Amino acid sequence: MCGRFAQISRLKEVLEELARRLEQEEVNDNLTGRYNIAPQSMVKILRVNDQKVIVDNVHWGWKPFWAKDMQPPINARIEKVASSKFYSQIWPHRCLIPANGWYEWVKEGSSKQPYYIHLKTNKPMFFAGIGHFKENSDNNGFVIITADSQGGMIDIYDRRPVVLTPEYANEWIDSNTTLTRAEKIINDHYRKPKDFDWYKVSEAVGNVRNQGKELIKPIDSE
Repeated sequence: MCGRFAQISRLKEVLEELARRLEQEEVNDNLTGRYNIAPQSMVKILRVNDQKVIVDNVHWGWKPFWAKDMQPPINARIEKVASSKFYSQIWPHRCLIPANGWYEWVKEGSSKQPYYIHLKTNKPMFFAGIGHFKENSDNNGFVIITADSQGGMIDIYDRRPVVLTPEYANEWIDSNTTLTRAEKIINDHYRKPKDFDWYKVSEAVGNVRNQGKELIKPIDSE
């Protein structure tokens, strides 16, 4: 699953990857500069309003109003997201979560070793997400869509976020994209394991209070 990630790049760099402009005339150019984003926190996401990209600060995690006795999920499985009753309310409402990388923990001996996963190009990436984005709503939130690791990443049994290229990221959030086409995008056009590199990082990332850039430093370089 995708349970921690880093959102570091300046907003200008992120938008250049998308070749898009913001609807807001003025916005802080630093997206967040966060190295250890955890579930149930507020996160900067990108979505489209009237064919223009806007930045929202949204809760990571969402559940329908009737699912009262559970913690809001943070991820949605690609195999079920388009057909699940649970996500039917938000499936039409797509977003992108800009990221520079994410963390996965792999069992090694008696402990779990964290790894940092990033694009080989070191450019910003775009997680496919869906969410509830209503003004003055108490139920706003988003989930990251995840796919099988295809046996090609760190843990062959784990899942990973659906990462889209800029071309398909733009199409994903385009309001003219049909639900049928959106489903095809996330199933057929996400980045494959060969696009990524990963390395071991400090166990300090396990503490959500740690937020420094040292969290993405390879421990083998010490």
